[in-house]
Amino acid sequence: MPVGSTIVRIAVTGSIATDHLMRFPGRFAEQLLADQLHSVSLSFLVDELVIRRGGTAANIAFGLGQLGLHPILVGAVGEDFADYRSWLDRHGVDTTTIRVSEIAHTARFVCTTDEDLNQIASFYPGAMNEAAEIELGPIADRFGGLDVVIISPNAPDAMVRHSRECRERGYAFAADPSQQLALLAGPQIRELVDGAAYLFCNEYEKALLASKSGWSDAEILAKVGVRVTTHGKDGVVIEAPESDPIRVPVVPARATPDPTGVGDAFRSGFFAGLSWELPLERSAQVGCLLATLVLETVGTQEYTAEPSDMLKRITEAYGADAAAEIAEHLPAV
Repeated sequence: MPVGSTIVRIAVTGSIATDHLMRFPGRFAEQLLADQLHSVSLSFLVDELVIRRGGTAANIAFGLGQLGLHPILVGAVGEDFADYRSWLDRHGVDTTTIRVSEIAHTARFVCTTDEDLNQIASFYPGAMNEAAEIELGPIADRFGGLDVVIISPNAPDAMVRHSRECRERGYAFAADPSQQLALLAGPQIRELVDGAAYLFCNEYEKALLASKSGWSDAEILAKVGVRVTTHGKDGVVIEAPESDPIRVPVVPARATPDPTGVGDAFRSGFFAGLSWELPLERSAQVGCLLATLVLETVGTQEYTAEPSDMLKRITEAYGADAAAEIAEHLPAV
């Protein structure tokens, strides 16, 4: 997919889950003994528990809806999804193609965060295991085509199948393996990444992907259109073959109660920017702002993208020119 191509019909594949988020009033590092890591048995007394809507694909789709787009959410859920579906429908997400399992519950994410924002998490896939049975072709036919398919963390066989179908049918796709890199084998990673218009990783995942795929950094760049690497508080680096890297700093946060969903929100803002035909740097700036809004909120879908505040913060972080270019695309309050 050439940079600058029009993106309107965005399909977001991946996990749809409920998040059980807990906070540990201490530091994990102080409880871990280096010489005993082979037999860890720990219990953390937490002082907070909140239950939120989540799942990587749902989070990305929600963020796109907050910015006035109407993404197509593609995934598998249980029959317990009715309230969650209503929430997403009200926030601009098209949920009509979601598969409902007859036997499994919607996936569940359980995460504990310590004082340093380190996290220990578990994920129960549930109905997500049926995601590999979803065909993209009928979805594309229903919507008159797909401009880009975001392949976010999902059942590994579903991720590979969706990337394979995108190549076969000529759909541009974004590979976002994220936390599933731990489960994906080298051949699966290579099939997921090869031919992606966009590849997303954080700094650690970038190194892990190279190690498990067996590809060098240069080989990975040659196989994708654009690679986006997030570096936490140090911002984002965007690379493309035969181009100088683009570095985008973060939008300073007013508070940092919980980092869950920050990467998902970045992807929402980034693809919203691309759909508005903004250049890569501006799109990443929108992504960084949305990521900060999530960082300042407990829960991955509890923030509000209020245009006047967004423009104020973009101006402060990136200057008046950036705000002027982005302003005309933001939805009305």
